[in-house]
Amino acid sequence: MSYRYQVQSSNGRRWRLPVTIAAAVVAVAGGGLGMAVAGTNRTAAASTIVCPDVAGKLPAVPAKAKAEVDRNLALLQTQIGEANNRLATSAGQGGPNFVQNAILGPLKDKRVATINRIATAIGRQATKPTGLDSLAGCALSGSGGGGGGGGGGAAAPAAPPAAEPPAAEPPAAAPPAAAGKINCPDVAGRLPSIPAQARDEVDRNLALLETQIGEANNRLATSAGQGGPNFVQNAILGPLADKRLATVNRIATAIGRHAAKPEGLGALAPCSLAG
Repeated sequence: MSYRYQVQSSNGRRWRLPVTIAAAVVAVAGGGLGMAVAGTNRTAAASTIVCPDVAGKLPAVPAKAKAEVDRNLALLQTQIGEANNRLATSAGQGGPNFVQNAILGPLKDKRVATINRIATAIGRQATKPTGLDSLAGCALSGSGGGGGGGGGGAAAPAAPPAAEPPAAEPPAAAPPAAAGKINCPDVAGRLPSIPAQARDEVDRNLALLETQIGEANNRLATSAGQGGPNFVQNAILGPLADKRLATVNRIATAIGRHAAKPEGLGALAPCSLAG
């Protein structure tokens, strides 16, 4: 059934329009608005982290290194998954550089360490591959796919950290970053007697622990005032604990190849901020 209603124009003439036409106009306008809102939400939700493919850039992997290489290749995928989960659950947090400082930067650090372990594992049995570090950096992509890392540049502006930076947050983070220093538990003093066959690898990883602390303290000094009140924990202390845990585990494994593997060293991984 079709109904009509009257509209009076400015010159006094009356026009009768079918109600169905008016309803259609409203429906189209409302639908367009809904599509615009949905499109905005899809854009925000579509951003994902894309990293260069490492497996495809490796030379022939010696049989004796295969297990260790595969383990670290799987770890690279785990790291990307964790970073994407962090990206999805932290939308709107921190300032405009939050994603770079708290997600992409730490992810790159983890990937550098993992890729170096892959190169070292291959290098023990064959020629050590070089230049793999260039595959560590990742980017944001709004396309939701791809593993090559080549298409992330165009979608970076659509990243989740579009929220305006809270004015009160930088001052909250600045005092600890400016005044603090990172304090980590001593690992060398907690080790058992080190077999001679493991000495070189253990010493190499102990030196790496010191390098990691130095890099974290440098990051602390150069990032004063960045991010929100949790910036130091999320962008510096958390990633440092992850790196230290991997390094401490390598130390325990090296010792365990020639003697009883020490237990409980993972408890020495977390560090804190000391004034």
